[in-house]
Amino acid sequence: MDLDQEETSPVVGVLEGIRAKVAGLGGGRVADYIPELAHAEPDAFGIAVVSPHGRAYAAGRSEQTFSLQSMSKPFVYAMALEEHGLEVVHEHVGAEPSGEPFNAISLDESGRPENPMINAGAIVTTSLVGDGERGVRSEHIRSVLSTFAGRDLAVDEQVYLSEAETGHRNRALGYLSLSGGVLVGSVEAAVQDYFRQCSVSVTVVDLAVMAGTLASGGVNPVTGERVVSQLTARHTLSIMTSCGMYDRAGEWGLRVGIPAKSGVSGGILAAAPGAFGVGVFSPPLDEAGNSVRGVAALERLSEDYDLHMLRTPARPHSPMHSVTRSGDSLSVLLRGEIDFLAAEQVVSRLAEAVEDTGVTSVTVELERVSGFSEAARSLLAAELEELADAGVGAQVKDPRGVHGS
Repeated sequence: MDLDQEETSPVVGVLEGIRAKVAGLGGGRVADYIPELAHAEPDAFGIAVVSPHGRAYAAGRSEQTFSLQSMSKPFVYAMALEEHGLEVVHEHVGAEPSGEPFNAISLDESGRPENPMINAGAIVTTSLVGDGERGVRSEHIRSVLSTFAGRDLAVDEQVYLSEAETGHRNRALGYLSLSGGVLVGSVEAAVQDYFRQCSVSVTVVDLAVMAGTLASGGVNPVTGERVVSQLTARHTLSIMTSCGMYDRAGEWGLRVGIPAKSGVSGGILAAAPGAFGVGVFSPPLDEAGNSVRGVAALERLSEDYDLHMLRTPARPHSPMHSVTRSGDSLSVLLRGEIDFLAAEQVVSRLAEAVEDTGVTSVTVELERVSGFSEAARSLLAAELEELADAGVGAQVKDPRGVHGS
């Protein structure tokens, strides 16, 4: 897939401005416990965002490749959820922040790793996915990661070999999980496939598209393909919110407030629900294993452009485009996306209008409505039923079928 990147948009100017502000930050060290990662250029820095409509904006080293590392974890967790469901997956791995480094021996009282974003939990999650036969599962994972990115991704074989030769602590974590009865199949097979998923090569634009897929409820914003269900995307973002930044998750939630996942290659992906997917790359890491410049860039982006997930939303626009009375009939024209909040406004104002005017029939028109949530549909149906019980004739005109009833 060829992704068209916007090069002259003001959004690119925003990214260039953030990059200029944080590019000079010092501190941090390039990861060297995986020998191949030690060759990374410390000054490399790129940032990209992808909108819900699939428009990509990038600044800096947007075409430089690097390995996913732990940024693969949310997506493999999502794969496990799709295959087994939440309850089964969490019989094997917990959902609590560990408060410890990513490679810590962090098991709960039942022997489960604390969450799927630390190494122990991620290895267990990998063991749950697909066919455990070596090569088959890793290819399946690579294929699904590619679908999240919207293009074919490849494994960096040099990084993989480097991890396989030195990843003895991860093997130990795998055996501890096996002894706890939560890892499925062979430890070596699970660990090798984990090493391969971590070695998949991406750019910051790939990260932004992958994050954007989660932010868009499981639909790739570039290809339009549904990759995982909306519920799986929500579960994955929830785990990223509380566990994605290791033992800095609390500080991240306070200062940035965007579900995110970091990797020791220097990347961070962040998914602002319903908004942007973001990818950042800068190799020097802080003590927790998070990119120093990447954290600073996302702090700036969140603060300057109000992307914190707990921001107070603006007063919502009225979902009622117009209310027209003709004799004893009332016509209500709705607009936009009707969710539970919008439906609450509609039913309360509809009840008031009927009471004030004394009309005997009501028509709710949906030709300007773009979508209806199930909760909104139920609330409106209940209100129309109440009106009917009170002797007011009620009907819905839905020429485009958005109401679904």
